[in-house]
Amino acid sequence: MYFKKNKLFIEKVEGSKIVKKFGTPTYCYSLRKLKNNIRNFQKSFSSINPLLCFSVKSNSNLQILKEVKKMGMGADVVSKGEMMQALKAGISPKKIVFSGVGKKTDELKFAIEKKILLINAETESEIFEIERLAKLKKTVVHIGIRLNPNIDAKTLRKISTGKREDKFGLTEKPFLDILNNFKFSRFVKVKCLSVHIGSQITDYKPYSKMINVLDKIIKKSQHVFDYIDLGGGMGVQYQKKTKSFNYQKYSAIIKKFLKRHDVKIIFEPGRSIIANCAVLFAQIIYIKNTEKKRFIILDAAMNDLMRPALYGSYHNIIPLIKRSKKNKTIHDFVGPVCETTDKFLSVKDFQQLNEKDYVAICDVGAYGMSLSSNYNLRPKASEIMIENKSSKVILKRQKLVNII
Repeated sequence: MYFKKNKLFIEKVEGSKIVKKFGTPTYCYSLRKLKNNIRNFQKSFSSINPLLCFSVKSNSNLQILKEVKKMGMGADVVSKGEMMQALKAGISPKKIVFSGVGKKTDELKFAIEKKILLINAETESEIFEIERLAKLKKTVVHIGIRLNPNIDAKTLRKISTGKREDKFGLTEKPFLDILNNFKFSRFVKVKCLSVHIGSQITDYKPYSKMINVLDKIIKKSQHVFDYIDLGGGMGVQYQKKTKSFNYQKYSAIIKKFLKRHDVKIIFEPGRSIIANCAVLFAQIIYIKNTEKKRFIILDAAMNDLMRPALYGSYHNIIPLIKRSKKNKTIHDFVGPVCETTDKFLSVKDFQQLNEKDYVAICDVGAYGMSLSSNYNLRPKASEIMIENKSSKVILKRQKLVNII
């Protein structure tokens, strides 16, 4: 994404042409950026040769999953629907990991039937249910057990997953007890130790603490694991002041760990792969001037992009046509939904904007479309993929007639 003669381009396609052709609100992805992100992630950990399972919850678009598959990635799924979508995209069942705290019986049954690589269990009751289903099918199911390492990843509280008070995983004693209880099971084999401490983590140090916890628990358990699933959660730069994640240092820590343990590493990256591949195009419907600020009312809303309302997260906003004239008033970029929290950004000193202008909300590829809804009975946005000079629809805009 760049400006050329004051016009915003995605790869070699002018943003203004995209919105005129496809309308707004529209998610727009760069295929080149997606491929580069995957290559960079693979390169960062090339010396440890991990299995990379793309986090489908971050973005479940079928065409994106097909591109991810072409680049050699598997899938981390948290529902039957995500599993079906990953399989439809052509991802091998032997590269699919099923995570989540509340898997229903029909979801477990489907995973067993499809013979996926691993079901990462989080309670003893879940493992009993897997064992019961495996016995009925007269098969052996490979599972992971998720450990809660009680580590504060220093991220947003609402996306923390590795502390004792979080709902995820098992603390040390129940983890070790379950390993012992299922040691001689004929139908369930514990092949993996799984862990995930949160999302949008920008410092490698919490991961270093996590690795130390894993070291101790493996020694205590004396269990031979085939896989260690380290989850994902590596952060991206939503703001310039956010520091970049140090992949080199994290890779070095894992290499030392692998000298002590002969296992295959699994990663579940989502945000780090897809977040900065997309923008959400929106049009300014109205501008409302008050004594203290300007409300820039967009045709995109919290139902299209939930993250700012849900987490208070930051997404930069840029115009499609750059102007030199500035307006120093506070600008509140808001949507038309009947909620005060339907707000994307508050910023001072923005360029002069006019009604009917277009803007791009940045870095929305992860948890943008996948968290969208029909709140206020609004149709979901379309999704467009840009490849060099071409643009194509990868998900059609929803029509009201199909909702009502």
